[in-house]
Amino acid sequence: MAKKNSDFVDFHALFSQYRRRWYMFAISLAACLLLAFIYIKRTPEEYSVKANVLISQQKDAITEAMGAMSDLFGSDGYVEDEIFIISSHSVYRDVAKALRLNISHYVRKDFMKYEFAYPDYPVDIIPAPGIADTLSSTINFKIAVDKSGMARIKAYITGDKVLDVDNVSLPHTVDTPLGLFTVAATDNFIAGEPVRTNISVRGYDAAAEVLDTDVHNEIASKRSNVISMSIETPVPAFGMAVLNQIIAKYNHRGIIEKNNQGELTAEFLDGRLAILATDLAETERRIQDYKQQRGIIDVGAEARYQTEKRGRLEESLLEAETQAEILNMAAEFLQSEANRFAMVPINVENEGLQGAISAYNELLMRRAELSAAARPDNLEMQRIEQRIEMNRQSLQQTMNSARESAQTAVRDIRQQMAATQSQLGQFPLQEREYINLYRQKEVKSQLYFFLLKRSEENAMMLANATPKGQIIDEAYTMSEPLGLGKKAIILIALLLGLCIPPLWLYIRKLIYNHFENRNDVERVTDVPIIGEMCIDRSGRRLVVTADDTSSTSELFRLMRSNLLFVLNDPNDKVVLITSTSSGEGKSYISINLAATLAMLGRRTLLVGMDIRNPQLENYLGVAPRFGLTQYLASENISIDQIINPVDGASNLDLICAGPVPPNPAELLISERVDKLFEQLRHRYEYIIVDTAPIGMVSDTFTLDRISDAAIYVCRANYTSLSDLELVNDIYEQHRLKKLSLVINGTTAQKTYGYKSKTKA
Repeated sequence: MAKKNSDFVDFHALFSQYRRRWYMFAISLAACLLLAFIYIKRTPEEYSVKANVLISQQKDAITEAMGAMSDLFGSDGYVEDEIFIISSHSVYRDVAKALRLNISHYVRKDFMKYEFAYPDYPVDIIPAPGIADTLSSTINFKIAVDKSGMARIKAYITGDKVLDVDNVSLPHTVDTPLGLFTVAATDNFIAGEPVRTNISVRGYDAAAEVLDTDVHNEIASKRSNVISMSIETPVPAFGMAVLNQIIAKYNHRGIIEKNNQGELTAEFLDGRLAILATDLAETERRIQDYKQQRGIIDVGAEARYQTEKRGRLEESLLEAETQAEILNMAAEFLQSEANRFAMVPINVENEGLQGAISAYNELLMRRAELSAAARPDNLEMQRIEQRIEMNRQSLQQTMNSARESAQTAVRDIRQQMAATQSQLGQFPLQEREYINLYRQKEVKSQLYFFLLKRSEENAMMLANATPKGQIIDEAYTMSEPLGLGKKAIILIALLLGLCIPPLWLYIRKLIYNHFENRNDVERVTDVPIIGEMCIDRSGRRLVVTADDTSSTSELFRLMRSNLLFVLNDPNDKVVLITSTSSGEGKSYISINLAATLAMLGRRTLLVGMDIRNPQLENYLGVAPRFGLTQYLASENISIDQIINPVDGASNLDLICAGPVPPNPAELLISERVDKLFEQLRHRYEYIIVDTAPIGMVSDTFTLDRISDAAIYVCRANYTSLSDLELVNDIYEQHRLKKLSLVINGTTAQKTYGYKSKTKA
């Protein structure tokens, strides 16, 4: 049976294998270190730049009613909306425009490295006005300035060269398919020093898209209103400038939004104040005319006739009419389509109604803030507008109910006043008319002062507008660079250089499916191995001679000794030599093993019985008159006619295969073969038979009847492991007598004597 793989690793064999392939480790280490050096030189160190912003969250009426319990649920969707705004394309576009991020500068420092330059760079590109706003493609400039200050300018669009001018002085304006660009030296340009720089120019929109990829915004924690911002860049100053500018643009936009809402409120209040001022002046004129026409001088004296009840009723009626008028104004404001998304700038005494107005105004503020960065078809915008419409309808219904209640209260008070008036019939008509006029004046006065107060409050809000984003940490740079340091990269390169060769050898072994040395053969088969044969580069087929002491000759002598141990019976003389397929060295082993046996002074015969593909005569340069196939096919040919001596090898004779017959299988199973070997056994002490490969035809198995032993030749880096499985089957089923293996194609290494090793 085939040998099982051991659970133990043969570290000595592995070490020996790796030592033979030391050059692979040297190449791998050199390549990995070279790649590490190139990576270190070409890859700049990147730093993480961070900033933290606290969002001033405006809570609605429901959240305020919940009080501190709302903090248990952490930050709500408001901060997520602010993240959307702070990372919006419009904000990034404003940042790109403010910092000129659409122009990227890379300056060559050495033959392998271009560094990102910010904010100091020797050469700048100035696009013509308006180009950056509409630029849809990126244009790359390669600029080389020599010591004399003369420049060569190349321009590329999507990899295609569109411009190449040479020997021009700076500043110089170039005309490209995308427009005019001026190449100019900056204050950082040092005269007399050559400069090589690459400059990319893109549109503001494309620069905003790059920022959207590079800048990361997230909520610091679920229970906080802090937005954490970060960017990774090789130039910390660039990252700090970007984050600080984003915060500034975000806050500036928030202030503008608040001011726009305040300005709408101020416009409404100013319009109402102008109307009330006109009405109030008209009422005062009517009172003046009334007094003059009726000769009323002391209104206070007339009022003393009123009873305490009348005074309370008048006060109640005044308040009721004031509230009714306020409700009418609010209802008119809500009913106007022009004020669909304008806040209601009116306070009422009804707490439930005032809470509904406050909640409605909060929704309008949220919509105004979101509309600055979102499109009209944004789902969040549509959701807020639906809520606003629902709250508006609900508020109108509540307002109408409150108006009816206020009008009912006015009617009740007036009825009570009428009852009182009926009891005080002696009051002159003039006093009643005067009081009505005076009451109208007081109502309009209170409304006027109420709106005037609101106007002043709105003006103070506009003057003291504060940004939504409170800066907790301005942009700052982490002290340690990101990624691996130079020492770590070199260490990793060393480890990879040491690991790649063993990994490659292991994968190669899995894929290659061929054995490489004797240890590989011994791991998959129990068939005895009687010898190894090194690669002989002399070009000779017969390499064994009496005075030859090379590794090849010594290995054949060792093979001979092992074979004689196998042929332990005096009658054991015939040895079949076969292989799986041609090319494994079967005939080469047959020739030299027979020559080695002949060197013992024993009569030895080499028989070529690979009659389908005869090669012995070609290898030994023999041209016999008759061969084996002719002998087997004809009774007229004798044994002596097919036996030929081998030049250069005493005691060694050869029987060649002869012409290829049409029926090789029938010839080999004929009785004439048996009779032939009976006679040859009397003439020779050893008979080496070169047979056909067993992986191709069954001729060798038919010859097992005339043999005493069999040698299977396999070749390192040629014979597959599946072929050795075939040898295992033959060995287990005893289909060939005394089967043993010879490993061909190994490499000899001289130590004391010699030691056979596998070729690298």
